[in-house]
Amino acid sequence: MADKNTPMDQRELMTLQNYLQEYGQQAEIFVNQLQLLENGRLEAHAAIESLEEMLTTENGTVLLQIGGGASVRAKVMEPEKVLLAIGSEVVVERSNKDAVEFLKERIIEMEASQKKVADALDRLRAQMNEINKRIESGYQQAMASGQNPG
Repeated sequence: MADKNTPMDQRELMTLQNYLQEYGQQAEIFVNQLQLLENGRLEAHAAIESLEEMLTTENGTVLLQIGGGASVRAKVMEPEKVLLAIGSEVVVERSNKDAVEFLKERIIEMEASQKKVADALDRLRAQMNEINKRIESGYQQAMASGQNPG
């Protein structure tokens, strides 16, 4: 790439624009990953709340969400036993307390992943800002020299 004093040619300008577009697509992927992690974290918190509530309710009746915004009152026959998906379509039976601990650990893992993705997104956005500055500089140089920047 040209240094700051050398005028940028059209090919270099197009290359920078391509980089910027690719980085933008990558940033969108990171944003989607962050949203998925946040949704998973919120679901795990809700599950912990429900599991803890099952142990404190007098008659074992809880509000069970069945999807689409609909809920039913359900009586939990064995609030101490929980079927827990642990990954790769594997479901195991755990005690309520163990299930809560598993979900808390999962939340910690998701929060660590969120931090890594957010840091990568910040670095990518910084690179995008630098590319934008270079593109703007290239257009200004082209206009000053009377060239058509593309």
